[in-house]
Amino acid sequence: MNSLEANIRENSTKGQLNSIRNNGNVPAIIYGGKDQNQKIYISKKLLKTLIEKENFLSNIITLNVDGKSQNVLPREVKYHILSDEPTHVDFLRVLPGVKIKIEVPVKFINQEKSPGLKRGGVLNIVRRKVELNCPSEKIPESLTLDLDGIDIGESFKISSVKLDAEVVPTIQGRDFVIATLAAPTVMKEPEKPAESETPEGEEAAEGAEGAVAAAEGDKQAADGSKGDKKEGDDKKPNEKKPSEEKK
Repeated sequence: MNSLEANIRENSTKGQLNSIRNNGNVPAIIYGGKDQNQKIYISKKLLKTLIEKENFLSNIITLNVDGKSQNVLPREVKYHILSDEPTHVDFLRVLPGVKIKIEVPVKFINQEKSPGLKRGGVLNIVRRKVELNCPSEKIPESLTLDLDGIDIGESFKISSVKLDAEVVPTIQGRDFVIATLAAPTVMKEPEKPAESETPEGEEAAEGAEGAVAAAEGDKQAADGSKGDKKEGDDKKPNEKKPSEEKK
């Protein structure tokens, strides 16, 4: 369990808060239970060291406040909008029997012992965190899932996780999936067929051009044969002129 040294602060103005921050500290507050809220400040350097560690918001911390220690749970960290430095922290007192709602990270072990991963399978993580209702003194650091012997097509559900009887998921009524071991997503591309000297597309284009040329040639030939006829050829052989019908 991590620990932090803290000091009680007495401030009532924004200027006093800025002074605390300018001296390399971060204002914080401890709340929860029957005791009154307690205003404190902690070293920003030490705080950042804990924040950089994984799962800061789901790990219990021991605060030593003026020589008295108490277990707390970080609930919210506020950051400066430009510098991204921590500017305030809320700590919840950890009291026996008091249940809280908290997101706990999922952890996977024995990846090297999974036959599915060895064959190129992909671990598809559906939930990286699971929200639980549990007593504050029984918060699990993580939910551990063992990949030993897991093959492609198998999945992890919440029923796969061993939980204390008093620790229950907030999602009730269904055995929801946390992760699956899926088949490889990258498939080998088929080899391309050997290209001929004349691409298939060009052959089709040449064929189409030949058909058009032939059609145009037939049309020209037909027009030429019409033009060769003499002016009188259109008349029928026995057709008489109108003036010769009656004499």
